[in-house]
Amino acid sequence: MFQVPANRLGSDAHGGPLTLFQLKILQEVITLTVFTVIAITVFKTGKLTFNHAASFLCLVLAVYFAFKK
Repeated sequence: MFQVPANRLGSDAHGGPLTLFQLKILQEVITLTVFTVIAITVFKTGKLTFNHAASFLCLVLAVYFAFKK
């Protein structure tokens, strides 16, 4: 419900500070982070492994490179 208006308002095409690529990468990182926290705390799916940590590191690097000027 909030995603489409936020993408329109945040987009540099509509006066916002971020490009569409930056908005999409940021949205994916937020979505996966929230999902992981809920999956571990609410659904008790297990522990984070090295593979999960490496995946999150790749996401952080993606955000870094997307926002690097």
